[in-house]
Amino acid sequence: MLTIHDLMLCFPVAGELVWIGLRPSRQAAMRSVGEVFAEADRGLAGDRYHGGGKRQVTLLQSEHLAVLSSLLKQEVTPELLRRNLVIRGVNLLALKNRIFRIGEAVLQGTGPCHPCSRMEQILGAGGYNAMRGHGGLTARIIQSGMMRIGDPLTVLPDTSDF
Repeated sequence: MLTIHDLMLCFPVAGELVWIGLRPSRQAAMRSVGEVFAEADRGLAGDRYHGGGKRQVTLLQSEHLAVLSSLLKQEVTPELLRRNLVIRGVNLLALKNRIFRIGEAVLQGTGPCHPCSRMEQILGAGGYNAMRGHGGLTARIIQSGMMRIGDPLTVLPDTSDF
């Protein structure tokens, strides 16, 4: 019988990077790009958060776009949510504290990406509450490299003890 530890390590299918967005400055419009350089311990080149911390990159699960659109009765696109990477095919919250590769870069999930009050302004009444539980994941970059649309997200083997 598998233990909870065994189950938490099981990622049989790779995810896929389907969208990349950069925030050039505070409250500036998101800029969609086809590729980006992820710099270890700094962030994404061209993004306003380029500089360190636990929130060097923000990831959103693409499947949540349909949920948010349904809750808000309007189309919700990645640009509106101000996250850097949209990933299809993997439960991002399961990546908290896990190390994973996207393209040439290696990242570590650092925690949930909670919505900010700006979501109410951007998405309209109820936007903040709609985003709760659907805000994605924050991550730090532990190995530099290029990431491109279509790159797989693969979870790397866990070498630590829980």
